[in-house]
Amino acid sequence: MAETAAALRTVAHNVRAARTRAGLSLEELSRRAQVSKGALVALEKAQGNPNLATLVRLADTLGVSVSALMQGPPEGRVRVVAAGSVAPLWTGERGGEARLVLTTSGPAPVEVWRWRLEPGEEYPSHPHQAGVVETVSVTAGRMTLVVDGTEHTVEAGQTATFDGDAPHTYRGSGTETCHLIMTVQLPPGPVSPG
Repeated sequence: MAETAAALRTVAHNVRAARTRAGLSLEELSRRAQVSKGALVALEKAQGNPNLATLVRLADTLGVSVSALMQGPPEGRVRVVAAGSVAPLWTGERGGEARLVLTTSGPAPVEVWRWRLEPGEEYPSHPHQAGVVETVSVTAGRMTLVVDGTEHTVEAGQTATFDGDAPHTYRGSGTETCHLIMTVQLPPGPVSPG
């Protein structure tokens, strides 16, 4: 429980700092990100429990990565992340999950995600800001990737990439659990965790 409270305090600090750097009022961020002002006020007070869609909308609107909203100060030159130390940011109805493992630093950061989708389970994503490129590599099972209404089957050993500024959905397909690694390449810009 203490870890969750600490993580929420970090998100609260980083959202407030990114909003201030962007020169946005709570009202303006609320309007642009399509997140209620009440939810933003609660988030900046380290209250509530923002879901993945809310964090993605805020990150896109603020021009930062999702992990920039979640991470504390850098720990050093090499960062090793243990699988069990990363909490899921999305949990599906059938037990699937998405975990943001880390984000690289630099002018065009890359988020590294680990996903598990059960058969028939899906995660629809709203379009991201222009310049975002997503890549999915299926390591086991099979998924259906839907980009702008067109379905693409991606099987174990295959990788697909697409521009993330279109509506897209990840769906577990077949009869076994789909495991995948996803990267999200963000456009160049400020992404410091604040």
